[in-house]
Amino acid sequence: MMRVLFADKPENWPRYEAALNAAFVQAGLNAEIFQPGEVAPDSIDYIVYSPQGPVQDFTPFTRAKAVLNLWAGVERVVGNATLTQPLCRMVDAGLERGMVEYVTGHVLRYHLGLDATLAQQDGVWRHDGGVPPLARNRSVVVLGLGALGAACAQALVALGFDVTGWSRTQKEIAGVTCLSGADGFNQALGRAEILVSILPDTPETTDLLNAQTLALLPKGAAIINPGRGTLIDDDALLAALDAGQIGHATLDVFRIEPLPAAHPFWAHPRVTVTPHIAAESRAETASEVVAENIRRGEAGEPLLYLVDRARGY
Repeated sequence: MMRVLFADKPENWPRYEAALNAAFVQAGLNAEIFQPGEVAPDSIDYIVYSPQGPVQDFTPFTRAKAVLNLWAGVERVVGNATLTQPLCRMVDAGLERGMVEYVTGHVLRYHLGLDATLAQQDGVWRHDGGVPPLARNRSVVVLGLGALGAACAQALVALGFDVTGWSRTQKEIAGVTCLSGADGFNQALGRAEILVSILPDTPETTDLLNAQTLALLPKGAAIINPGRGTLIDDDALLAALDAGQIGHATLDVFRIEPLPAAHPFWAHPRVTVTPHIAAESRAETASEVVAENIRRGEAGEPLLYLVDRARGY
């Protein structure tokens, strides 16, 4: 019988126990799941992993065939020198749908000017004939066209928005103007009335949105960041907000989480803070991805969502 280690926080085990076992049965796997300390590390075949779990040294897991991350992001594990096993990131239907719903909800909020509307519930009828443009006349830019970014871009296209996507390597997505490279990045920012960032955390993306690049956006642009907190230079964003260069920012991820109570984002009138809720792994759908990758590993088939160590994602 195969041995699988559940290396997440112990309090998450009740959410995953039934889901993993059901997914293993559905995939035809003869596997038993253990938590750290219950069996010898060198008897484990696969590690179901979370960076917030107890396993940080992979050296004892000499038999493990793969480490299956429960998070979409792998920046907290990809550089671990003890990790010699193949590493797979999490791409599951529940996580993807959560990201799509978060992004489309906040894009529509900005597009329709709902913040201003809700702030005027004071008994005064304000109808001067002005209405929001149609979605086809609103330019939305998505930075990052991996599985999550591409899904968000496609959902925005379906709503009628003029969507541009940017990625490090050139992509082709129906209905999306896809750009790449340094020139493409500057071009994308120049048309971003609403900017959505779903980029990974890599050395190349750290502080990608800084004083110089924020200045390239149309004045008053809105930013939505459910990707990685390191993408944005916090001080530069605050300065751009104060100057009116950026109209509003909705931020779901931060350099330090939970976001410290004294951080200026909390009190800024043009910042919306959400507590890293855009794309949570759902136990049921994540377990299905884990089971499929174990099935593939046992069958000698290519693993899904294998991480490129050189790129960091």
